[in-house]
Amino acid sequence: MTAQPWPSGRMLALALVAVVFVPLLPGLVWALGPSLSAAVWQALLADPQWPQALRATLVSALLGTLLAGLIAAALATRLYPSPAWQRLQQRLPLLLAMPHAAFAVGLFFLMAPSGWLARVAAHGLSWPSPPDWVTVQDPYGLSLALALALKESWFLLWVLVAVLGEQAVTRQMAVARSLGYSAAQTWRLILWPQLLPRLGWPVAAAFAYGLSVVDMALVLGPGTPPTLAVLTWHWLSDPDARVQAQGGTAALVLLALFLSVTALAFGLWQAQRRWRAYPTGRRRTAAQPSRFWLVPLWGIGYAVLAVLGVWSVAESWFFPALWPDALTGDSWRAADWAPFWTTLWLALTVSLLCLPLALVWLEWGPAQFNTVLYLPLIIPTLPLVAAQYAALLRLGLDATPLALVWSHLLWVLPYMVLTLVGAYRAFDARLMSSARALGNTRLQACLRVKWPLLLRPILGAWAVGFAVSVAQYLPTLFAGGGRFATVTTEAVALSAGGSRQMLAVQALLQVALPLAAFALATALARARSHNRQGLR
Repeated sequence: MTAQPWPSGRMLALALVAVVFVPLLPGLVWALGPSLSAAVWQALLADPQWPQALRATLVSALLGTLLAGLIAAALATRLYPSPAWQRLQQRLPLLLAMPHAAFAVGLFFLMAPSGWLARVAAHGLSWPSPPDWVTVQDPYGLSLALALALKESWFLLWVLVAVLGEQAVTRQMAVARSLGYSAAQTWRLILWPQLLPRLGWPVAAAFAYGLSVVDMALVLGPGTPPTLAVLTWHWLSDPDARVQAQGGTAALVLLALFLSVTALAFGLWQAQRRWRAYPTGRRRTAAQPSRFWLVPLWGIGYAVLAVLGVWSVAESWFFPALWPDALTGDSWRAADWAPFWTTLWLALTVSLLCLPLALVWLEWGPAQFNTVLYLPLIIPTLPLVAAQYAALLRLGLDATPLALVWSHLLWVLPYMVLTLVGAYRAFDARLMSSARALGNTRLQACLRVKWPLLLRPILGAWAVGFAVSVAQYLPTLFAGGGRFATVTTEAVALSAGGSRQMLAVQALLQVALPLAAFALATALARARSHNRQGLR
């Protein structure tokens, strides 16, 4: 007799996810309820920092998201399916593993008036001192927009790699080219109309991150006034209840901006689909984007790592020297390693807790609720962080290790589910049917057949979750109550005026942890499958 399905599987999946999400509901009421007062809204609109902060936020978020989409689209159009596209896929894990704060610090070292790029120009133009240019922390948030565009373009490329890896896309391109359409026509008429709807949620996630980013804005964004997200963070951290309510109002403004812009973009897309003319059938040749300007886009990631590495061992390095006067390991010996160990145990705990939770959800959870699970990725962070903090205060758990772990789960779990869901959908269901027919329960079939065969994507999802936990800034500050310093919070704090050498050390430690996780995941997958080459 065939074993019956595990009856409590769905209830267990819902209960586990509820532990992560349900406390947010009263937290939103407690945190944002006082912000609905008309007096608080009047105080926000009368604040002298409000107009400039709103402008910098809109410029950086909109421009950064638009440029990120254009960069990813240009790279895919120009390189797919050439060998260069395969090489780009191999480089993406390194670029994706670089946390946002570390990337912002390295880009600051490159672009600042006394940075590496200015030093190169100074040697050619004989500049005795740094130029009086505002290349970072400009009042319009342009440098922040550039950083967001570069970092989020790698995320969108990662999504495109997964979508373009499907056989249907390859066959459609081959058929269109065999009918005489150029590569540019094939992309414009056939591929992009199918791919763009599938990029909607990732682009929305990139825009939501740009609206509420704080760590990158503290490094590269304007200072007085800062972006609206930084201003909201300052207000929510204020001990005055009235100022906190104003911060909650600003968080609602960020949420309203996100909903308005995404609704407008969706409406424009629907209108474009109705008005788009059918292809005329004419075959035309069209120039594709040049590779010359695309190559530096991933080279910047390596340049950021290089400048961080040099600054971490520099003894003294004065403008316009291209190289430090001497190299030393004193900065590494004098570095505070407590944030590193805090980040390590926190990321390990969170990712190891989320891995079985993601597997249980994908196996037994209702798939129609996946959109709810992805909400933390596609709405601004600050309202959710404020709700988390309000819930922890009411429960008396703020500034505890448990609060810190729970605060990270809200973002790590959706990323892990998103990473694994493609492999889960592609799994051959006949294997599970065969295992069940041999008398295994559903759980036994997963433990003996499904999950071992999905070991590579499962380990990849764990590495992604580890990296996401390392990069968390606002949840660590709010839930930790300032008592837990991680490499991310330490790097951002040092960027406000600390030693550049120490800043580079903490930024490199922030990069090293995700890279180690990805390397470990790759090594374990290879060790597990080295004698099963024919089963790949």
